[in-house]
Amino acid sequence: MNNVTVRTISGIGFVLVMLACLMFNKFLFAGMVVFITSVMLLEFYHITMGKSYGFSKFLAVLAAIFIFGVMFATCCYHTPMRMVVLVMVPIFIIMINSLYVKDKEEYGKFSNIYTGLLYIALPTALSNLIAFDKAGNFSGLLLICFFVIIWCSDVGAFTFGILLGKKFPKKLFESVSPKKTWVGFFGGLTTSVGSAIILYYCGMLRFPLMHCIILSLIMCIAGVYGDLYESQWKRVYGVKDSGNIIPGHGGMLDRFDSTLMAMPIGAIYLAMFDLL
Repeated sequence: MNNVTVRTISGIGFVLVMLACLMFNKFLFAGMVVFITSVMLLEFYHITMGKSYGFSKFLAVLAAIFIFGVMFATCCYHTPMRMVVLVMVPIFIIMINSLYVKDKEEYGKFSNIYTGLLYIALPTALSNLIAFDKAGNFSGLLLICFFVIIWCSDVGAFTFGILLGKKFPKKLFESVSPKKTWVGFFGGLTTSVGSAIILYYCGMLRFPLMHCIILSLIMCIAGVYGDLYESQWKRVYGVKDSGNIIPGHGGMLDRFDSTLMAMPIGAIYLAMFDLL
């Protein structure tokens, strides 16, 4: 099969699995997020640390799962908020473990352990705030809307960039991502706003229309920065794709780079107006 066919089939399959996990059961949602988080962390550590400090990277993945679990328990079972301080325990364990590492020649790489937790584990743990309402009831509908907005932004940027990029070639951030253009950026803004309006009128995005439009705008902008941020890491380390877990699409981090920044920013906006 050619690459386009592979990308299409694997992309559709991946989306269907995600939708199933978000629609039917809170434990499927939790399992999906834990799996995606673990894979993204391992990809990020492979890019930045190679094969160094394998046990410490394993501890970091366990820490990420623990952080998600604490947030899951807080949002779903109303565990007292003060219990959130427990997320610091695995962080301290990783810090103490670093003292016992015998090979200190590449000790500077240890900073990437904490970067990965902040960059990947924290945003994915915050997805619990979007998936559960204040009463602790699970609904993946808002998360699905978030993903639709982000995906429409990506598709719009790609489509407008391909169609109009040669006519309007001004680059968005050439030093990090030479192929991205301003026309693609504005195309992504247009499609993300359009998707939010459609979701609103379909009854899926249940906020006032103006909030839906603003939400889509800030999520689109945040998603672009999330994409650029991952691109910068890959450029610095000379990596094309973060991995190859999804045929034709690269790694898990390549697929969720926009989400890691767009989703928390969207949640912050909704929380500011007591809509979350």
